[in-house]
Amino acid sequence: YLSSINNIFKVLLTSVDTKTQQKILTSGKANFCLDTDEEHVNFAKSDELNRAHSENREEPDGPLKFELDICHQDPEYKSPAPLPHAQVKLITSWEAGWNVTNAIQGIFVLGLPYALLHSGYSGLLLIVLAAALCCYTGKILIACLYEENENGELIRVRDTYEDIANACCKKLSPSLGGIVVNVTQVVELIMTCILYLVVSGNLLSHSFPYVPMTEKTWSVIAFVTLLPCIFIRTLKIVSKLSQLCSLVHFVIIFVVITYCLTQMHQWSWAKFRLSLEFEDFLVSVGVIIFSYTSQIFLPTLEGNMKNPGEFRCMLNWTHFFACILKTTLALTAFLTWGEKTKEVITDNLPSFLETLVNLCLLTKALLSYPLPFFAATEIVYSCISKDNHSNYRSPLLAVTVRGSFLLLTLLMAMFTPHFALLMGLSGSVTGAAMTFLLPSLFHLKLKWKKLSFLEKCADISVFILGFLCSLAGIVCSIKGLLETNKEQVL
Repeated sequence: YLSSINNIFKVLLTSVDTKTQQKILTSGKANFCLDTDEEHVNFAKSDELNRAHSENREEPDGPLKFELDICHQDPEYKSPAPLPHAQVKLITSWEAGWNVTNAIQGIFVLGLPYALLHSGYSGLLLIVLAAALCCYTGKILIACLYEENENGELIRVRDTYEDIANACCKKLSPSLGGIVVNVTQVVELIMTCILYLVVSGNLLSHSFPYVPMTEKTWSVIAFVTLLPCIFIRTLKIVSKLSQLCSLVHFVIIFVVITYCLTQMHQWSWAKFRLSLEFEDFLVSVGVIIFSYTSQIFLPTLEGNMKNPGEFRCMLNWTHFFACILKTTLALTAFLTWGEKTKEVITDNLPSFLETLVNLCLLTKALLSYPLPFFAATEIVYSCISKDNHSNYRSPLLAVTVRGSFLLLTLLMAMFTPHFALLMGLSGSVTGAAMTFLLPSLFHLKLKWKKLSFLEKCADISVFILGFLCSLAGIVCSIKGLLETNKEQVL
């Protein structure tokens, strides 16, 4: 049970896009210039997208409201003045949707049928509820980027997750919140990159069992194929990889669901459990909820869209379709195999399909790696060079940071003992924090006076739920570590 949750806890991310903003004050009014450079698009200030060079933006034309179901554009959004030296293409709503889809449709969505095995009918409700909650926390996080001016117009005054954290903690320490968020992000991104290497080695080992090589050796071979990541300089390339990754994922899901539909004669609703084991249920909750996480990227993603007012609509549709796809996969697979459902549903497939799907999963893992890799290296790169703008554009420094990070992920994948359990432990803290705890806490802190009673209750409820999920994951991971160490001693 722990293997499933420990893996899925961490594969939350997989999509990245950036934009940069720079505030210019003229005649007592704040106008914003969006700064980006096609050759140096970076995650500012530790989230991380940096403020550099700008492009003209299309002016949105509809009302932006921060309710759960609104998806219109903001009429008050000011189109920034163009800078002649900046010619960068911002992403469309479709491209943003692919990135979010990549984040919430990770490899370990294939563990949902196993989660359904241990949660019964309540698991179906959890899949729907988790989609609504994660969509909601994404929206309130973006709401924290905006403030009303003296005319009641919504103005984007913050760029990144770090900026939001610093705004909430400025009375305690001007940079404390940003430091906490940065560390949390880097830990999560590093663990995700390592996970993809470990999974790639495992998939290669199972796909070619007749080749006398260990999983670690296969991981090194996978690492060699990822070396070109060192030279990825723009998010345009990363976005294309994200799209390909999502398409491969859809192929995998299509194969599994199609096979399950051919076995409809075996289906029986009696396979659902009516009584549940509490610990197994906690595992299922973690698997389901953390298969929807993408909040770590949303501020930079929204800021890099041509029409930011369409962000909420895009978030609604991506989570809606993810919910439909996950429910269909989990339900059809569980009805097909029942109590024989394995932790990763592809292990239940016939051998000829299992090999094909494993190779597709390998492709998806390799295509997914550049996304968290690029995000993490840009965070580190920005922290190193933000006070030295000449070095910030140094190609040598960029390659050095990326190369060092790539090597670090390989070494940790090769030599970290009990990686899955350690990943589950760190994911229980960082995943819950970035998805539930921090968005609800920041929203309450920054918008308290403007929130209705029901909105305050909703944020507090989300915070409590996030805390309980985090606590449950920590307990399960520590218990697994203790049991593993005990077995080794014996």
